[in-house]
Amino acid sequence: MLPRYENKLNEIRTQLSGLVASIIRANGETLAAFENNADELYDNARYHLKSIQSDANKIDSEVIKTLALYGPEGEELRLLVAFLKMTNELDRVGENMKKYNNRIQELGRGECDITIMASSIIQLQKTTLNALQYIHNYLESMSTSDAEELYRKVSVEESKNDDLFSIIEKDLLNLISESHELSADYVKVLSTLRKLERTGDRTVNIAALLLYAQQGGELNFHA
Repeated sequence: MLPRYENKLNEIRTQLSGLVASIIRANGETLAAFENNADELYDNARYHLKSIQSDANKIDSEVIKTLALYGPEGEELRLLVAFLKMTNELDRVGENMKKYNNRIQELGRGECDITIMASSIIQLQKTTLNALQYIHNYLESMSTSDAEELYRKVSVEESKNDDLFSIIEKDLLNLISESHELSADYVKVLSTLRKLERTGDRTVNIAALLLYAQQGGELNFHA
């Protein structure tokens, strides 16, 4: 391929890596905010997420222009298609993190006691953080990285995420049945933590896209 085309692919990859890095920073600061009950960290996390959608749209525009200008085929075409679909997944991950950030901060000020499950919540968020970090590392060294290994690592984190969420969900359903006066609050907790469970699914989708870009085959997505 032409050097200018290769430079454009590298530019788009770098932009995607930066987008993932912003979500990782937001995730990490939201986690630290929850662990330390620090409102300023929740605010810092939201700052990193404020331009996720516009940044994703800019990347989409660059991908579409590249497709139109160079008419790539084969592996190069798969890569650009993967990039185009990844921005949608990352936009949704960012939106999930925004909602989680706002709601977990609000719940920390409420009447329901979530300290009894704090350890599980922390571990649940760490699974999404780990998966996103694996994706970022892959994008940073894409030419020498194994997409199959990435998919395997991210899938392990998503499996942990599912198991942790199932445990927390069971505990919350028990609390809902036992504490009628706080049942609405515990339903909010469950809805909030589901954002992390959905994020786990999205990270697997992203890893699947990168595997598709490298090896081809079929895509099987979480809804």
